[in-house]
Amino acid sequence: MERTATEIRLQRKSRQLVVAFDDGTKFELPFEYLRVNSPSAEVQGHGPGQGVLQTGKENVQVTDVEPVGYYAVRLRFDDGHDTGLYTWNYLFELGRDRDSKWAAYLDQLEAAGYARQPVTDG
Repeated sequence: MERTATEIRLQRKSRQLVVAFDDGTKFELPFEYLRVNSPSAEVQGHGPGQGVLQTGKENVQVTDVEPVGYYAVRLRFDDGHDTGLYTWNYLFELGRDRDSKWAAYLDQLEAAGYARQPVTDG
């Protein structure tokens, strides 16, 4: 099913992107979650099993949301990352599957021996 975003709003203080869809569904997606799940080849790899674990993204900020046609946005992060196109369907998937995707990410960090750093104000 094709989704259409009807609202996209940055909440910089709480580090979340609010996305509402045409079916009334609304998600609040943390910037770190969006960054570590970027659809870019840099993060996902070029094929199955080639993804690159992202670390040190606890305090990342989204600096800009750039519309791409009528189907996606490009998120620009303050760590310089800006190559992923977040389609409406992918943003919906990230919202719908947030708990399981976040748990899997935390498991990957633990398996890699990475300890998440505290989130800072600012």
